[in-house]
Amino acid sequence: MTEPEAPLPSAREQPALEPAVPAAAAVRPGLISAVDRARGRLAALALPLAGAGVDQARRQRRSVIDQIDDYLLPRLRADGAPLLVVVGGSTGAGKSTLVNSLLGAPLTTPGVLRPTTRSPVLVFHPADAPWFAPERILPGLQRVHTRTVSPGAGAVPAPDRDGTRTEDVRSLRLAPFPAMPPGLALLDAPDIDSVETANRELAGQLLAAADLWLFVTTAARYADAVPWELLGDAARRHAQIALVIDRVDPGSELAVVGDLRRMMDAHDLGPAPLFSVPESALDDQGLLPERAVAEIAGWLSDLGGDAGARDQVALATRDGVIGDLAGSLRQLASAADEQYASAERLLQIVDSAYDDARAKVVEATADGAMLRGEVLARWQDFVGASAFIRSIDRGVGRVRDGLRSFLRGGEPSARPVELAIAHGLEAVMIDALESARERVRSAWRSDPAGSGLLVDASATAGVTGVSTAELRSTVAEQIRGWQADVLEIVSEQGAAKRGLARGLSFGVNGLGVALMLVVFASTGGLTGVEVGIAGGTALAAQKLLEAVFGDDAVRRLAKEAAERLNARLQAVLDADAAIARTAVAALGLTAVAGDELRQAADALEAADADERAGRRAQLPAEGVQRPGPVLRGAGLRGQPELEAPVSTEVVVAEEDERPGFWRRLFGGGR
Repeated sequence: MTEPEAPLPSAREQPALEPAVPAAAAVRPGLISAVDRARGRLAALALPLAGAGVDQARRQRRSVIDQIDDYLLPRLRADGAPLLVVVGGSTGAGKSTLVNSLLGAPLTTPGVLRPTTRSPVLVFHPADAPWFAPERILPGLQRVHTRTVSPGAGAVPAPDRDGTRTEDVRSLRLAPFPAMPPGLALLDAPDIDSVETANRELAGQLLAAADLWLFVTTAARYADAVPWELLGDAARRHAQIALVIDRVDPGSELAVVGDLRRMMDAHDLGPAPLFSVPESALDDQGLLPERAVAEIAGWLSDLGGDAGARDQVALATRDGVIGDLAGSLRQLASAADEQYASAERLLQIVDSAYDDARAKVVEATADGAMLRGEVLARWQDFVGASAFIRSIDRGVGRVRDGLRSFLRGGEPSARPVELAIAHGLEAVMIDALESARERVRSAWRSDPAGSGLLVDASATAGVTGVSTAELRSTVAEQIRGWQADVLEIVSEQGAAKRGLARGLSFGVNGLGVALMLVVFASTGGLTGVEVGIAGGTALAAQKLLEAVFGDDAVRRLAKEAAERLNARLQAVLDADAAIARTAVAALGLTAVAGDELRQAADALEAADADERAGRRAQLPAEGVQRPGPVLRGAGLRGQPELEAPVSTEVVVAEEDERPGFWRRLFGGGR
């Protein structure tokens, strides 16, 4: 039975266009190139950072790439390929039973628990087999070749006749069938509402590769939400769709079909063909009566036998896919922009935290704060026990004599002062680094884009991945390096002073400590008694150095020592910040990714416009129906035994109505 509200014309009665279009063929390579370019941009697109809408963008990117690979490029490169009709629907809708009934043989396995769920069955005429080679349509699915028999032979094809196991493999079961009309292929897809995610994804992938959807639902389940979400999306993409409502009880057809048609109108599917199949008993092979499928069989057989009609269906779907692809490219360009902005935001957090850490270290090493505590105590010990320091009080002119006497005697070592300075600097650096790390950890942890980059959000290492012990070791190494730099500076300067070379070879550590203190000479960070003590201590160290090297030399040495200290401490900060920055840089996000996708969309639309202009240059020709096999029941179409034969009158839309499905396909506007 069929819906009386929307009579379906025969495909053979419609004007068709010449399948070969020289003008369009001449510009099609440019369209293929534009699609290839768009595919390359999509493949290079990285969406690694979490955030609002990112999961949806990732799914969109994957589905668009799949549709390009599975459908668009194969269709563009294969003029004259068979029309792929994907039969989809919900669990238990009767898809497999319908396909078997149209073919007249049980080629697919019906039932709620489907052993062929991961191995959808593709039925085609043997002459069309080359079109379905792996490198053409759906190249990502492994091929499983089966042998089929003609209707009436009484044998069911073995599910794995070639020995290939398909239980755990995404595969496509190829079933060449002599009774199938050439130029037409039927693909029995998995359930769109399967309990298994992989099955639902495969169903969506197959529907996206279809030239025409034959969507099957039932009188009991046609209002389910899941199918309408999928159908609504298809309508937005201008996919070509025909609906079948199965298991309609006698006497309820007008009400059920009328309600379904209203839902179709609400989802912009009003012009789509709608077939109804009455509730019927199955024969011993599990097939519906021929009359029950006669209208569908006749419609599909006409479509398969008319090359022009097939081309128009394929072109309508292809045009919709290209238009949708351009829109998807722009949507994903916005997603790419947001990803880059998120990466920049994370980097700004790092830069701000470590800039503040640098300022903190500079302040601590330049305001005299280093001369308090342990450093001050060790220096006082050193000063109090040193005769040559006390000689400063007797005049700078006698310092050299005091120095020589000190170096020849058993004066205390400057090593404790060096160690105190090292410990003080280490404490300043560790505090600054840990503060910077905690700021980065805290900010990234609260940012969806950053939380996934943390090595361990609760660990001490945090974003850097370096423990505090490792950090202390690195800082201590740099401080020792700086102290060695200071001793080297003093040695080099002393070697140039005649008469002091021999003495300095023994006293370089004492002078080096004095130079370190001069670097920290400012008393800005001290209070009370410490100011006077530290200031006097630094002054004593400076006078000692001036007595040995001269005023200008001391200023130059202090400046060089300070610069080397800042460079080494800066290197530690930069290396620590670089770990976090590298984590972001490794994502491969660029500022131009979004623009490249938009440029690819522009190029695609321009190439598509050129190809459509070439198509418009062709002249319509009379449709030619090619003789050949027809689907089971096609010969019964329109016979009086059927309760509601299909009208052959073309439905012409009024000016304020949407044009019908066939008019859209064969020359009408959308």
